[in-house]
Amino acid sequence: MPALVPRLVAIAILGAGFIALTIAIAAGAFTSLDMQVAQGMHDAWQPSLHLLFQAIAELGSIEVTTVLMLGLTIYLWRSGFGSDALVFIVFVAAQAFELYYKWNLYHPQPPRSLAESDGPSISMLFSGTGAGNSFPSGHVLRAVIVYGLLAFVIRRLAVSQRTRALAAALAVAVIALVSTDRLYLDVHWESDVVGGLILGAIALVAGTVWLDRPRKADN
Repeated sequence: MPALVPRLVAIAILGAGFIALTIAIAAGAFTSLDMQVAQGMHDAWQPSLHLLFQAIAELGSIEVTTVLMLGLTIYLWRSGFGSDALVFIVFVAAQAFELYYKWNLYHPQPPRSLAESDGPSISMLFSGTGAGNSFPSGHVLRAVIVYGLLAFVIRRLAVSQRTRALAAALAVAVIALVSTDRLYLDVHWESDVVGGLILGAIALVAGTVWLDRPRKADN
């Protein structure tokens, strides 16, 4: 199994980082930085770019990422990769963690978020409320998992090195755009975005461990 130990170490380090971030947020350690970043985004806000950033937000939406993840799952199943399709579990599990933290960690959304909202979050869909806690960013979390896994599968199957590099570059670009979008639309604090990146990275690495697991020759 390629690079199992480094990946497990990475998961442990990322997990420790996520826990530390959660504790820091609960203690209010990020409040000042969150406000500074939010103010910077307010100053940079341009009405002419609003529709563009709303479109970018769709790349991390529940609907788009779920469809893409289901598509990847079906492809893996129908292409003879069998239980590789179970990688869908990391997508579901990560969103369960997102819901847990949004229900239990007091970290209200930016005050302008209702005015600039780009649609319901997964926590809003389950709770039926319009406002709530915002840590971690679900859009960023889903973007890291879905586009990261797509790039990983393409890297594993593509013959062309250029195709592999392009897939990785596109995944990084989409994740960066969605992360910036969360701040620009004022629906998340900077700490929410960092939390989404870390939790998404944990799920992504866990998914690659599963996809690279030892298997029988006929699997």
